[in-house]
Amino acid sequence: MRKILIPVDGSQLCLDAVRHGLDLVAHGLRAEFVLANVQEPPSLYEIITVRDPDILEDVSASAGAHMLEQARALCDAAGVAYECDIASGDPAHTLIDLVERHGCDSLIMGAGSRGGLAGSLLGSVSQEIAHACPVPVTLVKHASQDQDEQAAQSISGEEATQ
Repeated sequence: MRKILIPVDGSQLCLDAVRHGLDLVAHGLRAEFVLANVQEPPSLYEIITVRDPDILEDVSASAGAHMLEQARALCDAAGVAYECDIASGDPAHTLIDLVERHGCDSLIMGAGSRGGLAGSLLGSVSQEIAHACPVPVTLVKHASQDQDEQAAQSISGEEATQ
C-alpha cells in the first residue's frame, strides 16, 4: 500500500489535490494519505505578548486542525484511510521532512498559479518541493471556471436522468 502526503491549507487548490488522490484510489490505487498542515512559527510579537509557549502551540494546533477539516471530510466520505500531521516551520522544508518522517512514497499538492516576474524570482512552495523532494511529486492545477461549470452541468444532467 502506498502512502501519499497531501499538504492542506484549507484552499481550493489543496482540496483539488485531495480529490485527485481520492480519484486515484477510486481507480484502483491502493493508498492511504497523510494530510499535513504546516503552520508558520510564532512571530516575535506573539512570543512577547503571549509568553506561554503552550498557549502558542495550542493555537497553532487548533488552526491546523481547522485547516484539515474539509480534507478529512472528503477522505471520510470516500472511506480512504488517512492520518493527520500538523507541523510548524518553513512550508517546503517541513513538508519534505514530513515525507521522510512518515515514509511516504509520493506527494500530491495543489499548484499555485504565480506567474510573471514574481513567480520566477520568488519561486513557490510547489516549485521548491518539486526540486528538492526525494519522492515523486504530482502538482494538481485547479480546474478553470469553465471546467467547474461543465462539471456542475454534467452532475445536474446525471441527477435529472436518474
